[in-house]
Amino acid sequence: MPRLLIMHTGGTIGMQPSPRGYVPAAGFSGRLARHLNGQAPDALPAYRLIELAPLIDSADIAPADWNRIVAALAEHWHEYDAFIVLHGTDTLAYTASALSFMLGPLDKPVVLTGAQIPLGEPRSDAVNNLTTALLVAADPAVPREVSIVFHDRLLRGNRARKVRSQGFDAFDSPDAPWLGEAGIHLSLHPHRALPPGTPDFTQRHFASGAVAMLPVHPGLSKSLLDAMLAEPALKGLVLLTYGVGNPPGLGGALIDRLTRAAQSGIAILNVSQCLQGRVVQGTYATGAALHVAGVIAGQDLTPEAALTKLQVLIADGLQGEELRSALATPLRGEMAAQ
Repeated sequence: MPRLLIMHTGGTIGMQPSPRGYVPAAGFSGRLARHLNGQAPDALPAYRLIELAPLIDSADIAPADWNRIVAALAEHWHEYDAFIVLHGTDTLAYTASALSFMLGPLDKPVVLTGAQIPLGEPRSDAVNNLTTALLVAADPAVPREVSIVFHDRLLRGNRARKVRSQGFDAFDSPDAPWLGEAGIHLSLHPHRALPPGTPDFTQRHFASGAVAMLPVHPGLSKSLLDAMLAEPALKGLVLLTYGVGNPPGLGGALIDRLTRAAQSGIAILNVSQCLQGRVVQGTYATGAALHVAGVIAGQDLTPEAALTKLQVLIADGLQGEELRSALATPLRGEMAAQ
């Protein structure tokens, strides 16, 4: 049987009620064992569970926490055959995307999961998500990459998005097929998996303020744009635009400012606000102007993948044309090949 390690980082799945609402709580291992006692003997693969200390409320996740997860994986990589990371749902897609770029090619699966309702609460989805993650991680056909198991779906981590705040089917990958699904039987699709390889456990320095995200919106002010682009540490900007990649014109002010920012060395990545579809910067005049300005078309990147890809590549020291080329190239299955 494969050796599995569950890494509890925090999140709703392990929270407990308090006068202030649900809060992270230690001691998850014992509570989980009690809830899995009803399973038939040998129905689930054996596992060991460790807890990161301190536990993380996923709304407070920061790039430094991704380094903590990578370090924990590195410490145990040669002891186990598969890894399950328990994480809060609010930023689960961000962490899955970040880990995919930080770790690179993998020779073992890293499966993230969580829950919408804490373990032990009425109608909690925690046991189903975790037992499915255990079975998926132990399956010989599981993709050797960073993935998400949630509500009987196996999704590529850097393609996934949280699409519902309250439904159990909270995660989907609107622009990419699932890597598997769990019905009466597990059905995995190894032909969709990324090629395996040797992981990179490098600890990175994520400079504060190096990357920002700007959703365009009706009434976007020039002063807000100016303030963001004036940040001295800024090296990368995710621009969330309308439809197929169209920004507001602002009387030419937006293109003018983005042109100057790109010329100064800031990498600007254009991603659609739509849940499904891709950026095509030549469809409309405003989008075509972004291309001329030096803005990089993000194709069908999710906002989560776009932000974390920028963060990791900049932390790796990429800049200029090397950074632009990497942003436009699929590195870990995060975007469709052009």
